[in-house]
Amino acid sequence: MSGTSVILKKELKRVFGDRKLIFSLFIMPALIVIVLYGLMGFMLKSMIDDVEKHESIVAVVNAPEGFKELASLTGYDQTADITYLTEDEFKAVEDIYRNDILEGNGDLAVIFDADFDAVVANFKNVGDAIPNVKIWRNSSEDYSSEAYSVFNKLMLETYKDQLIANRIGSLEMLNVFNESSENIVKEAKANTQFVSMMLPYLIVLLLFAGAMSVGVDAIAGEKERGTLASMLITPVKRIEIVMGKLLSLCILSGLSAIVHCVSMVVAMGFMGGIMGEVGESGFGNISISVLSALELLAIMLAMVYLFVSLIGTLCIYAKDTKIAGTYISPFYIVVIVAGMMTMFTTGKEVPMSKYLIPVYGNALAIKDICANELTGGNFLACMSGTLLLAIICTVAMVKAFNSEKVMFNA
Repeated sequence: MSGTSVILKKELKRVFGDRKLIFSLFIMPALIVIVLYGLMGFMLKSMIDDVEKHESIVAVVNAPEGFKELASLTGYDQTADITYLTEDEFKAVEDIYRNDILEGNGDLAVIFDADFDAVVANFKNVGDAIPNVKIWRNSSEDYSSEAYSVFNKLMLETYKDQLIANRIGSLEMLNVFNESSENIVKEAKANTQFVSMMLPYLIVLLLFAGAMSVGVDAIAGEKERGTLASMLITPVKRIEIVMGKLLSLCILSGLSAIVHCVSMVVAMGFMGGIMGEVGESGFGNISISVLSALELLAIMLAMVYLFVSLIGTLCIYAKDTKIAGTYISPFYIVVIVAGMMTMFTTGKEVPMSKYLIPVYGNALAIKDICANELTGGNFLACMSGTLLLAIICTVAMVKAFNSEKVMFNA
């Protein structure tokens, strides 16, 4: 159709001929995503390093001699600022220590019973007294939480094992069997666990956002400015106008989505590189076949077509861009929810019927691609459901364009 090509060229020229639009649609979003995730990675890394390097402020009351020796032996007393207090000394400053931990000025207070060693030594039979160790900590403070974790692992559990060994002769007396485990896992799925959880949601969200950013102005904006009405009285057939609009919007929103997705992958890798946990957190080691890459591209293009046709139809019924945004908002929420639902799926096999659900099925398919688990049947199901709804929206858009009441009196 010659009319379609005319409209297509007009729309693409309008965008690519405007440097401001090019910057706002393609360059600025990529910069924002990369800078934002890079900054997040830097801040998280700085926070973790700060907590790990912090010298814990610990008060130990009625510390047994064996505990003090262990602290020296393990080097704990070199990494923590330990204050040893007697029971009487602690009673005089008890409220101060409690307030310090509450306010984050202190990290831990470890309180042994006054006769701790004697009670441990006198234990002979079941039912005999067992001494207590009370620990004050503040779970809302990072320093205190880290101090408690290190103390519990390095000191308390080790000291407990030492006392048990002294009592029974050897800890081997408590070992009734040895345990070994083998991690049987698909490497592709394990390496991309984080990406396969986040990427489907992000792709769905960014595709819709891209379609909305170009679709509202191209239809509702032109309708508001009166340029669309002028276009309707030209010799170009209305179906050709619709097809030209759809093709141009698909190209523009598709390019915008690709820019978003590439920048997101780059940003995640950048963030993981800063944190030094790329392999462990599932940021990297993404490897998909050529077929899977083509399937991903097909799914993204189908979603672009669906979103553009849906947004185009809604914008035709709106008088201006403000009302168009109001019409689109409920669908935007539905898209966000559909994308988020895939973030919380379990390992249970998903029935093929769910892949037929537009948007949700697409997100499921993208998640399967990340794990190299997408089957041919599920791929066809998600494409069928999406394209069917997109065609319905296209037909509705054509009918709306052919309605004088809708085009001139909305």
